[in-house]
Amino acid sequence: MGGTKMLSQEEILEVMKKNGVLFEGHFRLSSGRHAARYLQCAQLLQYPHVAGPLCEQLAQKFAANKINIVIGPATGAIILAYEVARALGAKALFTERDNGEMTLRRGFTIDSKDNVLVVEDIITTGGSTREVMKVVQDCGANIVGVGAIADRSGGKVDLGVPIQALVTIEIPNYLPEECPLCKEGIPIVKPGSRPEAAV
Repeated sequence: MGGTKMLSQEEILEVMKKNGVLFEGHFRLSSGRHAARYLQCAQLLQYPHVAGPLCEQLAQKFAANKINIVIGPATGAIILAYEVARALGAKALFTERDNGEMTLRRGFTIDSKDNVLVVEDIITTGGSTREVMKVVQDCGANIVGVGAIADRSGGKVDLGVPIQALVTIEIPNYLPEECPLCKEGIPIVKPGSRPEAAV
């Protein structure tokens, strides 16, 4: 680590825009809330030559913490966990849902002596991040912090551990019954496998 040029938040936002990460419109988020902007980090992670240096920059924020495991939820954070773990010289794991509950599968193990970094592509409410953290805590391991490509809560989410994000922005979101975009009659899109439909 250390060979990557550290980019400012503004420069990272430009990279994200250039690589089709940020969409404008009317979106139904996975939480059920509505928003006028949507981040699709999978668009960024499909380009290793772009995502790799950004993951290394995220890893550098935790370089002093003696992390030996990086873990994130499937599927959005699998590549992120892998690239950050590579930069830290750590093991990369991911959690996945089994009957609706976040869990470790595939023979993955975490020991009570492990120092663990939890990663997410995007933090919105912190819900899925907390589920991953519980899996780690149930193993008795030490959670050093949480790393993310983007914190779209504007830094408002409190997870009880240090949070480092490459980009911290606030994207207002609304309950469906309070959504001004609905009141304007703007068609809504559920982002997912075809984000190009959201442009």
